[in-house]
Amino acid sequence: MPLALLALAIGAFGIGTTEFVIMGLLPEVAADFQVSIPTAGYLVSGYAMGVVLGAPLMSVLGTRVTRKRMLMILMGLFVIGNVVSATAPVFGVMLAGRVIASLAHGAFFGIGSVVAADLVAPHKKAGAIAMMFTGLTVANVVGVPLGTYIGQTAGWRTTFFLVAALGVIGLLGVARLVPEQPRTEGVRLRHEFAAFRNVQVLLAMAMTVLGFGGVFAAITYITPMMTDIAGYSASSVTWLLVLFGLGMVGGNLLGGKFADRHLMPLLYVSLSALTVVLALFTLTAHNKIAAAVTLVLIGGFGFATVPPLQKRVLDQAAGAPTLASAVNIGAFNLGNALSSWIGGIVIAAGLGYTAPNWVGAVLAASALVLAVVSSTLERRTATRSRPVAAHLTEPSAVPAARR
Repeated sequence: MPLALLALAIGAFGIGTTEFVIMGLLPEVAADFQVSIPTAGYLVSGYAMGVVLGAPLMSVLGTRVTRKRMLMILMGLFVIGNVVSATAPVFGVMLAGRVIASLAHGAFFGIGSVVAADLVAPHKKAGAIAMMFTGLTVANVVGVPLGTYIGQTAGWRTTFFLVAALGVIGLLGVARLVPEQPRTEGVRLRHEFAAFRNVQVLLAMAMTVLGFGGVFAAITYITPMMTDIAGYSASSVTWLLVLFGLGMVGGNLLGGKFADRHLMPLLYVSLSALTVVLALFTLTAHNKIAAAVTLVLIGGFGFATVPPLQKRVLDQAAGAPTLASAVNIGAFNLGNALSSWIGGIVIAAGLGYTAPNWVGAVLAASALVLAVVSSTLERRTATRSRPVAAHLTEPSAVPAARR
């Protein structure tokens, strides 16, 4: 079982690296293709939208094959996309390669979450999901800085060739180490879509959009914030992002540890703390040490929400969780795109580079409100069902003639 989770984590590491490394290589890519930096930025937004659209699309296609085989297909698609990017003769082909790779992202994490949860006992499901997501968080600590360094010294194409090689390793790992799980009998595509009629599934996805969107509202503009406000040099931003990544690793592991036993309390604590820390970042961003510490906390509290939210979707969509799980991964990227856009609006309005932190705090607070609403609705549903069950078991419910 641990080796199977390692194979999933390797795939997640490669996907996480290719998603974020482009941010550090935009100047090199723009110069090579002779396009502007904003135009090169389509490589980031195009990937995000590919994840949002690809998550349900690839999951629907995956209902026709076993989950292991679909994971292998997705890793193959990931490899192809990165090879296309690495060999692109013009910018349009590079963008197409990014979109191809992004189509594997949401479905891999969505299906991988289901596979990881099925590999362990029910009380260890969140921990198994967190183990797979460790690959994504470690990518921000190791893969992205290393990929950026290699791209800046040996050329950005080398970075994408190496990411493609990671995809090959992930593919071989899934093929060799992940056990074959038979397709769930009786589950059809309509059952997968039926999960979206469950209000708890929709609330969990909304929490995903708002909660992690709060993180990206701040992190998207971390470079101008740290250089213009905190006073760091541009070369220090890479190591500040490593600190953020370390916070993500810690938050992910703690989220997986406690989500199996205290899922909703964990969401209350992490979302409350994330709201406070993002609000304080408007102040701590003016001090180098305080800003660095705050970055670690944002990464920690932000990613502590990931395992519990993914597990909550799986729990609420039990019986047909694959599509819902994948769409929830798309929700992360939707939140990233929306929050980055709103953050850009407040900066353009002249409110300063710290203004997106307030946007993030409001988004995280909104996710906390939804968590309270979700828990309240769940308690009311349980309360209404208990009297009915008790009535059916009481002696008085049995007709007198049968006593």
